[in-house]
Amino acid sequence: MHMAALQGGFSEAPQESAAAFRAAMEAMARPGRLQEVRGATPPEGLSVAAAVLLLTLVDRTTPLHLAPGHDGAAVRDWITFHCGAPLVAAEAAVFALGAWAGLMPASRFAIGTPEYPDRAATLIVEMPELRAEGLTLTGPGIRTTAALNLPETEAFAANHALFPLGWDAFFTCGTQLAALPRSTRIGAF
Repeated sequence: MHMAALQGGFSEAPQESAAAFRAAMEAMARPGRLQEVRGATPPEGLSVAAAVLLLTLVDRTTPLHLAPGHDGAAVRDWITFHCGAPLVAAEAAVFALGAWAGLMPASRFAIGTPEYPDRAATLIVEMPELRAEGLTLTGPGIRTTAALNLPETEAFAANHALFPLGWDAFFTCGTQLAALPRSTRIGAF
């Protein structure tokens, strides 16, 4: 294990994890709205927002898939030390982390079952930039419309068509995050 992996977690864990959890839930409740998070100093190649989500939502009982490009020794060691999450193949993941291209095809991830739709995977998609503009979003938590620069349209529209099944997604860049639950409809802006 690299010594750098021992650093970079929350310094005030109760307060920082509570604030991060609120930001994550607010992002899911209000698709397309950007949330600012802080508190983690992750290894190179991992955004602060993605690290904060991992520290908040992933633990030793949460199977995590690392996509190519994020599956390096420094990131693995940091996650092992701070979260303890078992690292698994995409098909067994509860959470998956990576750039969009590395996470494809999204059909590999669990979409839940009719009896247990909550057994779907959540993708943490690292983005080169995150903006509240681009494709139009409508649905629960959005008064009229919202917008978000998604990496593509087809996979998200196909995922929405599976509702109430389907995976959910967080998007991260720097210290910002946004979310797109499977209940959100996607359209052109």
